[in-house]
Amino acid sequence: QVQLVESGGGLVQPGGSLTLSCAASGRIISGYTMGWYRQAPGKQRELVASITSGGSTNYYGSVKGRFTISRDNAKNTVYLQMNSLQPEDTGVYYCNRAFQRVSWGQGTQVTVSS
Repeated sequence: QVQLVESGGGLVQPGGSLTLSCAASGRIISGYTMGWYRQAPGKQRELVASITSGGSTNYYGSVKGRFTISRDNAKNTVYLQMNSLQPEDTGVYYCNRAFQRVSWGQGTQVTVSS
């Protein structure tokens, strides 16, 4: 069974940066398009970035130009580099496959506040 463990969140001031990591156990993530999702307080979970098995990336909404998704298939890990963070980026961040999603991990909390 695939398990996803997100880490790297925290409290950061507006304009700051964070790097999130997602480690997968069990079946590897290689071969699947992976995504980072954000669930803001009181809102539905939304996809913010995705990366194919070949490394092609897509970004959605306000994160374009500020977030960078990457992956290391050998380490079964997906990353999300977040720059120029704004209060609206606050939420719990999760990773999962973009398609054929598996069970969600616990997520990692990102809070952007002065």
